[in-house]
Amino acid sequence: MAKMESGSSSDTGLIALLIQINKALHRRTSEELLGMRLKLFLLLGYVRDRGAVSQQELETGLLMDANSVVLLLNEAEAAGFSVRRRDPADRRRHMVELTDAGRAAVERAEKAREGIEDEVLSDLSLEERKTLRKLLKQVLLGLLRVPAESHSTA
Repeated sequence: MAKMESGSSSDTGLIALLIQINKALHRRTSEELLGMRLKLFLLLGYVRDRGAVSQQELETGLLMDANSVVLLLNEAEAAGFSVRRRDPADRRRHMVELTDAGRAAVERAEKAREGIEDEVLSDLSLEERKTLRKLLKQVLLGLLRVPAESHSTA
């Protein structure tokens, strides 16, 4: 990876930097390391943290389109990590739940993720890590509040 120089006149914009970080993290979090694809890990972690969730909630919470969520759910079910059940309150809706195997797989992947985070953030103090997390959450919330169509081209 190219050496990064701070303070140079060719500093990349924040969006470009976030994209570079995203790509570098995707390379670092391989399927072999997590025991599953990163997107599947994110989906299973979302379900683990919230309990039974609808497919629509997964779309919204993971910022994915319906087709991508269905493909991931098919993959999770084929691996024995999750099940979809009809919602007794609304028979048109499916609820997604983790199986015991899915819960165990997420826990193994979570340990790998923690190791990656410790490695990647090793130059940051605990306080800096907390600040970074807080700031990134604020950025995400801001992005979710502003519809993509409303941006100005001025």
